[in-house]
Amino acid sequence: MDNSFIYGKNAVIEALESGTREFNRILISNTSRSDEKIEKIKELAKTAGVVFQFVGKEKLNQIAQEARHQGVIAQVSPIKYVDLDEFIDSNNNEYTSVVILDGVEDSHNLGAIIRSCVCAGVKGIILPSRRGVLVNSTVEKTSAGAVNHISIIKVNSIVNAVQRLKEKNYWVIAADHHSKDNYYDIDYTDMNFALIMGAEHAGISKSLLKLSDFKVKIPMLTNFNSLNVSNATAIILFESVKQKCKGK
Repeated sequence: MDNSFIYGKNAVIEALESGTREFNRILISNTSRSDEKIEKIKELAKTAGVVFQFVGKEKLNQIAQEARHQGVIAQVSPIKYVDLDEFIDSNNNEYTSVVILDGVEDSHNLGAIIRSCVCAGVKGIILPSRRGVLVNSTVEKTSAGAVNHISIIKVNSIVNAVQRLKEKNYWVIAADHHSKDNYYDIDYTDMNFALIMGAEHAGISKSLLKLSDFKVKIPMLTNFNSLNVSNATAIILFESVKQKCKGK
């Protein structure tokens, strides 16, 4: 059984009360009768700052398969998430790069992105707590263990996180295929930068594009839609690596 999930009311309550597990989110069946234990789970989740959401019973059945979930499944993380302010404070003595993922949904893409980030010297990855995939066992496996070599930051609001980074002298770069500028036209060597990559289908939200200091594209020789988000991330990051290596 996949250890990324905890099934059943009592098991979820015990995990919340123990404080020994790092939660991604809790899924509650929208057809489940709101009994004493469901209410307790909601209260404990609120106190611990854990996101809970109501989903169809079919989704829970798909995740649990043969396990009895009792209308509640907790998704847990194999790693401990880092607080954004703690990350900023611990990386204020050198130029730092972070990658922000705006709603990436595929676990394999996230794992590949984490692996590329570690190889490219990126210090942190910022993920939204509600929209998009968080770190699970598939992500951990796909990253080939790279999740243990980078700060993974989970935030309730990507917009607020970007504003916080801008206050701390980070330049914000958004990858947008509608942009006029190419990704290699940016000088990455002499600044803190945060690279925003959008969801597989929706791209980057308008609110984040407005906050960006630069918008860049990867030029292509055909009219095919776009690159896979993990490939696109690696291409842009390794331009920054090339520039930094040339500057040595």
